[in-house]
Amino acid sequence: MHRRPHPLTAILAAILVISGSTGCGDGAASGGDPQEKSIRIAYQAFPSGDLIVKNHRLLEKALPDYEITWTKFDSGASINTAFVAGSLDIAAIGSSPVARGLSAPLNIPYQVAFVLDVAGDNEALVARNGTGINAVADLRGKKVGTPFASTAHYSLLAALARAGVKESDVDIVDLEPQDILAAWNRGDLDAAYSWLPSLDELKKSGKVLLTSRELATAGKPTLDLGVVSTAFVQAHPEAVDAWRKVEAEALDLIADDPDAAADAVGKELNISTADAKHQLGQGVFLKPADQASPEWLGTPDQVGALARNLLAAAEFLKAQNKIDAVPDLDRIEKAIYNKGLPDVLAS
Repeated sequence: MHRRPHPLTAILAAILVISGSTGCGDGAASGGDPQEKSIRIAYQAFPSGDLIVKNHRLLEKALPDYEITWTKFDSGASINTAFVAGSLDIAAIGSSPVARGLSAPLNIPYQVAFVLDVAGDNEALVARNGTGINAVADLRGKKVGTPFASTAHYSLLAALARAGVKESDVDIVDLEPQDILAAWNRGDLDAAYSWLPSLDELKKSGKVLLTSRELATAGKPTLDLGVVSTAFVQAHPEAVDAWRKVEAEALDLIADDPDAAADAVGKELNISTADAKHQLGQGVFLKPADQASPEWLGTPDQVGALARNLLAAAEFLKAQNKIDAVPDLDRIEKAIYNKGLPDVLAS
């Protein structure tokens, strides 16, 4: 199996590259300065309300005094690297990399402030046609691509464990979604666990073995979350409120006007509105009011079940030797930012 170097070693090696090449800052933790009216946002190319916020410039309209920079990232692992480098204030990132980020050795000082979506059929394990793979158990001895430290990687490991397949029995290779697609087209992969939009391309010549929706039903849900650096939360709470409010506005658009939502997402992903609508339909999006419910972020008086979801993810990752130690529940609960959430979403 392809193994990544120790996470901290990889991050330290990548910090100079990230801070010098992403265009999202110089590595200085400027987000902690109340006088610094700038927001550095990491987004990913998956269909979500976050792309609507970007396309409609909702945050720019809500915070005209702020300089807002959007930088595209390909995975949660690279986003965690950028947070370690002090180069980000807000990001869209999967729950598995968040669990890693809150755990040793990373211990990233950020907080979960929004649930962007719950993974459904928009993330899946696909086997190439002609490989003879018809079930997860058939992956023994096969080469499977997935982005390491992502929700897809977490789900792949969960699927293997559920099927009684040892991780060491599968050749798992670390590839970003677009690299997965290129390797797939070359015939270099037998299977892949990835997400939209590249997932739809994999399906054209492959068979879906399992979706993240099925794993969620089996007790291993994954999510896409909005996280904010703790320094930025402390220095700019009103900007965080504005960001949560426009993310809620995007969720409303997905529910109330799916064509308009699909138009915005399609423009960001460079796909047709019809394709974007199809992809949005495969995800699970909360109603804004659900964000503060006991099932998700909860309230300052009673943190929601999302904290235990992240704890369970960390425990699974530790069992798979992907992190050094599991944070205690109190540490994770303190990383759930739900202050004023009901009032923000109601205003």
